[in-house]
Amino acid sequence: MTKPTQHPAWHALQKLHEKNKDVTLAALFAQEPARAQRMTVTACGLEADFSRSTITPDVMESLLALAKAQGVETLREKMMTGEKINVTEGRAVLHTALRAQGDAPIMVDGSDVMPVIRALQVKMENFTVAVRDGAWLGATGQKITDVVNIGIGGSDLGPRFVVSALRAQASGPRVHFVANVDAFDLLNVVENLNPATTLFVVVSKTFTTQETLLNATSARAWLVSALGEAAVARHFVAVSTNQQAAAFFGIKADNMFALWDWVGGRYSLWSAVGLSIALAVGWPAFKDLLAGAAAMDTHFRTAPLASNMPVLFGLTGLWNRNFCGAEAEAILPYSERLRELPRFLQQLNMESNGKSVTRGGEAVDYQTGPVIFGECGSVGQHSFHQWLHQGTGRVAAEFIGVRHDDRNRPDHALILHAHMMAQVEALKSGRVADDPARTNAGNKPATVLWLERLDPYHLGALVALYEHKVFVQGSLWDINSFDQFGVELGKALASEILAKA
Repeated sequence: MTKPTQHPAWHALQKLHEKNKDVTLAALFAQEPARAQRMTVTACGLEADFSRSTITPDVMESLLALAKAQGVETLREKMMTGEKINVTEGRAVLHTALRAQGDAPIMVDGSDVMPVIRALQVKMENFTVAVRDGAWLGATGQKITDVVNIGIGGSDLGPRFVVSALRAQASGPRVHFVANVDAFDLLNVVENLNPATTLFVVVSKTFTTQETLLNATSARAWLVSALGEAAVARHFVAVSTNQQAAAFFGIKADNMFALWDWVGGRYSLWSAVGLSIALAVGWPAFKDLLAGAAAMDTHFRTAPLASNMPVLFGLTGLWNRNFCGAEAEAILPYSERLRELPRFLQQLNMESNGKSVTRGGEAVDYQTGPVIFGECGSVGQHSFHQWLHQGTGRVAAEFIGVRHDDRNRPDHALILHAHMMAQVEALKSGRVADDPARTNAGNKPATVLWLERLDPYHLGALVALYEHKVFVQGSLWDINSFDQFGVELGKALASEILAKA
């Protein structure tokens, strides 16, 4: 692997941008009225329109050449077959194996991981069914009515997003999330709960994460004060690799769910980290979530680069970031149920690609991952969209809509979709007015993504799409998207400060 700037395709892209820098989106659409149809791709019940970036056929040709030169296809295959592409930590990257639909062997260090995945899924299913059906009871013999997921980062944001998105389909216990070490977060959740009917799911790969353990310890004290020490075993389960630490906490081995080092936290909702999802929506729905992600995996692995949705998302983002000067991406889901999506994608993208050295350890001399922010529509229109339209910064916007939402009303959906497409058009075409204060420059890049429906299957495909987009961009930039050493300094310094307190 070499830096992308060393490839002829990169230099070709620079020349194309310089040559066409004054060509506007409005002009491109005027020259080719069918541009949107030509640049729309469908996969797994998702439809993506890439026409609203200044990508011409010759730009796309060079972008695809860069993808080949940077080994996107080779790295993709290595990832999905268990090679250790997380080079700084010497680990495989196999979140895709967690949602694989068959039992074809996937090898890591000479061992097939599929049997242990299937065994874990059977354990998750049995536990989920027992809790939801009332076979699993609390210490006083009462059915579990509330589940509290205690985690942080990938142990919180992914499950929190999915449960929020699928809450309308939830039929099991109410699921709550605690992440912030500020005690208000925990206390605000438990103050209205009954200890006798509450189950805590403690999610920490190492069972040493300070914030998670402090919240878990405080939750334990809350429970014990009401029900006694013996109740811990019926009201706490753990998702962790550290069985010894979980056992010391009071969690029985039968109530521990394994993790593996080849699953990164921000890619882990498909694993036992997703236990709270399964408890909320049921095991069949969780399987549909996995199936949707697996379908996107298959598309990503087999579709030609030129019609590969995650690849095109990655290439479009690189064009906007490295050649058109977009320093940020605005994630704009026009669905209240996708409200947590921007926060989830913020971690997925910025923790993965917020890097400044190559896979070989050289300093980069080009921009890598952008700032990710957002809010659901149409709320954001009355907040930061003013800056999108008339601010001095350059931002690439991603609009996400749901075509057929059975949890919305037709009259509301009509207005919601009209507002979404009006924002897309305004960013593209702008407006010239006699009063400069009323002029919108337009020519702002945007991508439009539609989900056919918002159900577990399509949600799984959506998340996998973004996971693979991040992978593609990391490959293009020659950075390792699967470590996060940047977060460790603050942890170490906090420990030093606490030691002196």
